[in-house]
Amino acid sequence: MSYPFATINEVELTPEDVIALRTALRDEGAFRREQLAGLAETWPLDTAQPHTPHATAREEVLHALAEAAQNVLTDVEAALHRLETGHYGSCHLCDRPIPLPRLRILPHARYCGPCHQLKETLA
Repeated sequence: MSYPFATINEVELTPEDVIALRTALRDEGAFRREQLAGLAETWPLDTAQPHTPHATAREEVLHALAEAAQNVLTDVEAALHRLETGHYGSCHLCDRPIPLPRLRILPHARYCGPCHQLKETLA
């Protein structure tokens, strides 16, 4: 008997879900690559200008933005790998399935909602 769902680590995903999640991940990855390229164009700051507190603050903001974009890109690439290898959709902490609505909102999620909250509380 054939079932309409593909099960990846106990998360029931239809073929349409897999396509939509893969597309969302690829789009997010492309956006983050563009974001990093744009930030790289503004880096480093003009060293001929005096180093003012404003320039230092701007440099810190650009660095934080680049770090955040790189972190998301790393998560997206890891999620794509998990999707392709059949290990997508399980919480990295409790190993339970991540609910599909959460994956639709955050397709590169590594944790279910409760475990994410626990990690945030402990951080």
